[in-house]
Amino acid sequence: MKFIHLSDLHIGKRVNEFSMCEDQKYILRQILQIIDDEEPDAVIIAGDVYDKSIPSTEAVELLDSFLYRLSKRRSEVFIISGNHDSPERLSFGSRLIDGSGIHIAPVYSGEIKPFAVKGVNIYLLPFIKPAHVRRFFEDEKIESYTDAMRVAIEKMGVDKAQCNILVTHQFVTGSDTTDSEDLSVGGTDNVDASVFEPFDYVALGHLHRPQNCGSEKIRYCGTPLKYSFSEANDRKSVTVGELDGEKQLTVRTVDLTPQRDMVKLRGMYNELISKSFYDGTSYGEDYVHITLTDEDDIPDAVTKLRLAYKNLMKLEYDNTRTRARGQSEAVAADVETKTPLELFDDLFAMQNNETMNEQERGYISQLIESVWEGEA
Repeated sequence: MKFIHLSDLHIGKRVNEFSMCEDQKYILRQILQIIDDEEPDAVIIAGDVYDKSIPSTEAVELLDSFLYRLSKRRSEVFIISGNHDSPERLSFGSRLIDGSGIHIAPVYSGEIKPFAVKGVNIYLLPFIKPAHVRRFFEDEKIESYTDAMRVAIEKMGVDKAQCNILVTHQFVTGSDTTDSEDLSVGGTDNVDASVFEPFDYVALGHLHRPQNCGSEKIRYCGTPLKYSFSEANDRKSVTVGELDGEKQLTVRTVDLTPQRDMVKLRGMYNELISKSFYDGTSYGEDYVHITLTDEDDIPDAVTKLRLAYKNLMKLEYDNTRTRARGQSEAVAADVETKTPLELFDDLFAMQNNETMNEQERGYISQLIESVWEGEA
């Protein structure tokens, strides 16, 4: 069985206040051409179809057009919701369109039945939190995201003698992140890859950089477009996989070429504004992040630079003044590595000149858990 793995379309997204809809239309047409060339049996979209839980009219129309065109191909299409999507809104009308070959996972209900495509079982598990799973399995010990995923998979009753694919949207521990993802502080939403053992391929969504997680059978395909300048040097692609009757998996990628690239430029103002610097390049159309190294600020620099770089998204300075300011910013960089409880402990100590006692820590730990799960 041959499949194409997509995820994190983020239809309707804005980057630095620039709408990406035109770029998304362009890349979705390119994806349709790849599907025509590859002729897969299944097309998988592993969550974050939209960028917002309540998408714009333009975003809904773009997805509608894409799915209509997909329905005219011979591939079965499988879609789950991600953390950016509203599962209720995304799955609206799913039972009506199921017969057209477009299969959208419903809101998680504790029961997941697989779809069979050429002898391969495909399980659709939308983005879940521990509270979502705990609701249906109150007797199970579910404290972490790993617990939730483990229980959800155990309750599927997967027959490991058959070929099985899981489509899900989570953050797998140890994966490489970018600036355009929404991740929890301290990594409380991490899922251990060991829970995916029953599956012959796990089509992941959530992270925007294509990568394997320990082995090629657990994979993020990444976004079809760059959504932050931390991805400027990344190569975007779609993942093409094949599973045979002996459970042998082969995975490769097909590169995607955007209508506009996302690039980072650095130098003195007079250098960057010189026609000899940008002439013959695509910088005039690309989305650009410019770092000026001039010691003095350039008056009205954004307006002037946009004469040459019309899609200038971001401008900053790197000089003696900004580097001095950056020292204090670096001190706070370890915030991303601490758990919410550790961060609150630091705050408590700063305000009270002492650390929390065990009773206080226990109360705060329960409060953080309930807020994170949306149960407060």
